[in-house]
Amino acid sequence: MEMSSEIIERAKCWLSEQYDTETRKQVQELIDNNPNELLESFYKNLEFGTGGLRGIMGVGTNRMNTYTVAMATQGFANYIKKMFSYVQNISVAIAYDCRNNSKKFAKTTADVMSANGIKVFLFNSLRPTPELSFAIRELKCQAGVVVTASHNPKEYNGYKAYWEDGGQLVSPHDKNVIGEVEKITDISMVNFKANENLIEYLDERFDDIYINKILELSQSPKAIKKQQDLVFVYTPIHGTGGQIIPRLFNKAGFKNLHTVEEQMVVSGDFPTVVSPNPEEKAAMTLAIEKAKKVNADVVLATDPDADRVGIAVKDDKGEYILLNGNQTATLLTYYLLTRWEELGKYTGKEYIVKTIVTTELLFDIADKFNVKKFDVLTGFKFIADKILNNPDHTFICGGEESYGFLIGDFVRDKDANSACFMIAEIAAWAAERSKTLYQILKEIYVEFGLYKEGLISLTKKGISGTEEIKQIMHRFRTEPPKEILNSKVVEIKDYKEGKSKNLDLDIETVINLPKSDVLQFLTEDGTKISVRPSGTEPKIKFYFGIKEKLSDISDYDIVNAELDNKLNKLAQLFSEL
Repeated sequence: MEMSSEIIERAKCWLSEQYDTETRKQVQELIDNNPNELLESFYKNLEFGTGGLRGIMGVGTNRMNTYTVAMATQGFANYIKKMFSYVQNISVAIAYDCRNNSKKFAKTTADVMSANGIKVFLFNSLRPTPELSFAIRELKCQAGVVVTASHNPKEYNGYKAYWEDGGQLVSPHDKNVIGEVEKITDISMVNFKANENLIEYLDERFDDIYINKILELSQSPKAIKKQQDLVFVYTPIHGTGGQIIPRLFNKAGFKNLHTVEEQMVVSGDFPTVVSPNPEEKAAMTLAIEKAKKVNADVVLATDPDADRVGIAVKDDKGEYILLNGNQTATLLTYYLLTRWEELGKYTGKEYIVKTIVTTELLFDIADKFNVKKFDVLTGFKFIADKILNNPDHTFICGGEESYGFLIGDFVRDKDANSACFMIAEIAAWAAERSKTLYQILKEIYVEFGLYKEGLISLTKKGISGTEEIKQIMHRFRTEPPKEILNSKVVEIKDYKEGKSKNLDLDIETVINLPKSDVLQFLTEDGTKISVRPSGTEPKIKFYFGIKEKLSDISDYDIVNAELDNKLNKLAQLFSEL
């Protein structure tokens, strides 16, 4: 896109006295000296998507800043007041993470909400995203906001919007809020006159309520008591988990939680990592180094807003290996369903949920215990929506491959705090049986088959990147592969069209899920390939799922190597786009 007079005029509007001195100075600098950044900052409005805002921080209509946050909040406030006109005292909860400007953006959000006559419960310092979800329901709020860009690089920030059930916005509210936000076309339409009397600050006492709810999830308190000396290493990667996890483990009775001190430092610059994402090996390096020093049984890491958990465990040789999100979800699901059976808790109304790109192994486990199972679109808000719409049934757990997991329904978003606690409990339960988490996982594979999954993300930044991602998806739809690694494609699922086509039988069936820009290719040998643009990052993602029978634990290394080789071939094939 070339610079247009419209873009320049849009930028010059930010030189008016409606904007603060520093903002005007930065905009003038872009106009005078940086046309490329000026273009990127003003060529469009930062989109308020179905989950809220996320973008690079800076001045401009296409950046995260006080003004774009304020305009989004005004639109959200207008919708809240419209939908809850019958409520005498409308309220919202607001939290924020460690990122640069998060506290300022949260206070801006609180100011605009209060200026619109809405009661605000604002956390007095950084808190995890799942605690915000919990607060909405605990305090009977009508909505909520958390300022975070989750695991994205340090230049990003974001704004997640929640509804009264504690889940992120879903239909029809997501589209309706977007409509209200789009009506706020000028900063003069925002009410900035905060009413401090309507802002109440939440402190550590509220954390205790949240921590106590997590402890109620315990299925094996006796095992924890007997194995209280298990050694754990934990890192919040400079984020919010450091506010909760040490207190949670102490209250649970675990005596040996070692933290990575360098990463306990709260910082939006994330000085010890390139990316604060526990999905990435580099982010776990310091924690594993510490684990070797203290001979830890399990390594735990949470991302900056503590909704994703990464873990490392010892293999049979005593070496630390990282588990991916599918493996962690497998351990959690297997343990919970096993303990529910052992404790006689089943009534026939229990269920689990996973996303369509998450391992099918979770469904195999559910089948063993006769537990109902549901697939939902990628995004934890769809798991929350499934819970909301099944009030007469009991949600046990739900997970997604991207390191998110939820146990119980008092939180309606992925919760790394409760997941960390439950992983520690599983380690205690396994130790009671003279086993490790790694050995439990291999036993699961012998019972159900060795499932392996892989993921590659192709980053396509900027204006041209968005168009390139669209073209890739178009090509896959119009020219779908006939075979993948010499295995015939037998079924194609197009979630955007809401149709699944069996190519052998030439039969189409309806997919009963909301429309989403996702394609899946299923091959004759059981391989599943999922293709989707990321909803929060400039990426297109390819998910691979494969499986092979594992007759005996002694065959694990051989079968695992064969599957790794196949995953490498799939990754190479699809990365050459």
